[in-house]
Amino acid sequence: MKFETLWLLVGFAGQTLFFLRFLIQWIVSEKQKKSVIPLGFWYLSITGALLLLSYAVWRKDPVFILGQSCGILVYSRNLILIKRQKQSSCWEESL
Repeated sequence: MKFETLWLLVGFAGQTLFFLRFLIQWIVSEKQKKSVIPLGFWYLSITGALLLLSYAVWRKDPVFILGQSCGILVYSRNLILIKRQKQSSCWEESL
C-alpha cells in the first residue's frame, strides 16, 4: 500500500467517525423524543478530529489544521464538564 493511500484512509476514517457521531445523536434523540447529545458523540468527535488533524498536518493545510485543533479543544472541554457533573452528582448522592 502506498503511503499516500494510507493517509487517505486516515482522512476517510476521520470523516466516517464524524458522520457516525451525527447518526448516533439522531438515533438517540429519536428514541428519547427530544434533542440529546450522548457521551459517545463526544468520543467520536475527538477521535474523528484527531484523525482529521493528522491528515491535515500531512497535507500541510493550515486552515484544516486550525479548524480541527479548535474542535478538539471544544470536545475535550465538554468531556471534562460531563465528568465533573457526574462526580458532583455522585458526591451529592453520598450526602
